[in-house]
Amino acid sequence: MNRLRAHWKRWLIAGVAVAALLVVGGPYVYINYVKDEAPSALSIDNGQEPAEQEGTQPTREGVEGAWKVGAGSQAGYRVDEVLFGQNTTAVGRTDKVTGGLTIKGAEATEGAFTVDLTSVKSDSGERDGQFRGRIMNTAKFPEATFKLTRPIDFGSVPESGKKVSAKASGTFTIHGVTKDVSFEVTAQRSANSFRVQGSLPVTFADYGVERPNFGGITVEEKGAIEFLLTFHPA
Repeated sequence: MNRLRAHWKRWLIAGVAVAALLVVGGPYVYINYVKDEAPSALSIDNGQEPAEQEGTQPTREGVEGAWKVGAGSQAGYRVDEVLFGQNTTAVGRTDKVTGGLTIKGAEATEGAFTVDLTSVKSDSGERDGQFRGRIMNTAKFPEATFKLTRPIDFGSVPESGKKVSAKASGTFTIHGVTKDVSFEVTAQRSANSFRVQGSLPVTFADYGVERPNFGGITVEEKGAIEFLLTFHPA
């Protein structure tokens, strides 16, 4: 009987050890050898030229006037996760972005853009389902919107190809909650369009978003809303 108990005890210990190895080692193998690396941050330095809108577009010698968000624009989220003790980064994006900007001199005097949250996708269908469901409840809150509340002063009108940076201040609305925000944006002008990139830090609790932890995944309390907007003449 004692020999039988010792036999089962060894099997029990071995089973626990194997289970622990699978819990820790499985995610390590997945993250480091199977899962693709998270996409780099959205940036005007990615080497891609602004996409031209289909059809006949108005041309403009200077930058003053109204501009609209068009082809080549993207926005989404970036947040760090811990998967069974292994660190990874989740990124979700969409090209369903609308909005516009009005420029006078070297200032963006008015502007806003809206992101369709129902179309945001990552590399995980399960994560996307959680994002659209209990995390963001996109059935009730399908959009996120940023709106300028004061002009962005770029100091001077940049030459084509030159980058300029400035502070953007406005309101950001997501999950039915609106907050005042400020963050840096970088713009680059091209022949008949220009691009603007930015990253807005977000603390989930500030917007009434439940910290998204599920299925052995722990998500950090803070993340970022990234965007790269391409503006064409309106």
